[in-house]
Amino acid sequence: MTTHLAFDFGASSGRAIVGELLNGKLTLQEIHRFENAMMHNDGHHFWNIAELYGQIKQGLAKCAELKIEPQSIGIDTWGVDFSLVSEDGKLPDTAYAYRDKRTSGMMEQVFKGISKEEIYRKTGIQFLEFNSIYQLASMVKDKSELLQKARDLLFIPDIFHYLLTGKKTSEFSFATTSQLYNPHLKDWDKELFTGLGLDISLMQKIVEPATIIGEVSDEIARETGFAKCPVVAVGTHDTASAIAAVPAKGQDWAYISSGTWSLMGIESDKPVINEQALKYNFTNEGGVGNRFRVLKNISGLWLLQQCRKIWSEKEDVSFAEIIRQAELAEPHRTLINPDDASFTNPENMVVAIGEYCRKTGQAVPDSIGSMARCILESLALKYCQTMQEIKRISPSPINKLHIIGGGILNKLLNQFTANACNMPVLTGPIEATAIGNLLVQAMALGEISDLNHLRQIVKDSVEVDEYYPEDTNDWKIAYQEFIAHAERVQGS
Repeated sequence: MTTHLAFDFGASSGRAIVGELLNGKLTLQEIHRFENAMMHNDGHHFWNIAELYGQIKQGLAKCAELKIEPQSIGIDTWGVDFSLVSEDGKLPDTAYAYRDKRTSGMMEQVFKGISKEEIYRKTGIQFLEFNSIYQLASMVKDKSELLQKARDLLFIPDIFHYLLTGKKTSEFSFATTSQLYNPHLKDWDKELFTGLGLDISLMQKIVEPATIIGEVSDEIARETGFAKCPVVAVGTHDTASAIAAVPAKGQDWAYISSGTWSLMGIESDKPVINEQALKYNFTNEGGVGNRFRVLKNISGLWLLQQCRKIWSEKEDVSFAEIIRQAELAEPHRTLINPDDASFTNPENMVVAIGEYCRKTGQAVPDSIGSMARCILESLALKYCQTMQEIKRISPSPINKLHIIGGGILNKLLNQFTANACNMPVLTGPIEATAIGNLLVQAMALGEISDLNHLRQIVKDSVEVDEYYPEDTNDWKIAYQEFIAHAERVQGS
């Protein structure tokens, strides 16, 4: 038996999970859980890096208390965000969060110097205003003191690697999310840095997933009582770890990593960078095993989470109760585009959805059930739209859809997705990110031979549920209405 420790940081919480690999099967034990909330200060949103690092040390101390001695540690987090190390080696306690409004309008500013088409040709990355490239552009524009004093740029997981080992690197899967990595060059794109007015020397050497970065420092071991072990660069972008854990064979499948965001796409040996992929705004992010995740970011259960926050101001309502009421609500009454800009970070999501409905001439949802059903049906129809785009750019036919992550607990959404996409949906594992993290560590230590071997272990270790299409004609009609409403908003 071998033991590994995964730190999995999401945009709202984090966990330390121990994985034990025995006879080709993986078992999990969560030993530490904590909140991770964006801080709001002086009109900006930040992550509390010092607090999160403190939580890592608490997780290490918990291992020591439980007499668990992992053979390795791996860390994964959300994408794009970073911090800057100053010339004197100081690292700020906080880092800007991707939902901060400082990047508003920055894409258009960058396109004045480097065309949208050129950026996509170089990077193959989806255009999202919070990408690292636009965060940096905003700092250049504002003459940021942090940027002027910076010696090194470290992405969020790389920060924790550095604090634990003293080594500065940049892991491949996360580096690709920045829209500064060129897959043709297999390195940072110097011309993009020049166009932004930035020194490329800020960036670190890029390492592949399953690379051992270094060992936990003596200081951390003394402070926590933790037995020293290697720190492994896993798929440090959480979706890279999650997709590694899809229990699939062959190439005839697509995936959704379902949670606050829905990451939907295919896996490819090479990036798919062409006019059609640009038109559909697909991204080509790095994965495990020298693969690329050709996918699109869709605003997932974020909308429902934000509505629940508003509803719970009056009376706490559980997700189970929300789904129960959604099942009873009238189908296809109101449909929205989950990716509409008005839903990015509104003060009140319920109000924002109501305004969208009025703009499109639809009935405004007037209950928890009708609002929740509107969101879930609209997400499923967005998946349908994205699936049609995937089929047009995929080098292989797509016959089934794997859904992984916490969102699979929403069985109503799983069934809606099978209905809307008109194909079988297989769900599981729920802990895909942690499983991928842990098994890539095992790969780094030579316990797993390759990605196919890794996925066989996942298949042998977890249960998969299946959903099959129902009421497909009704969903085809609803899809046409969904498209019409989205086009109406776009044209207004």
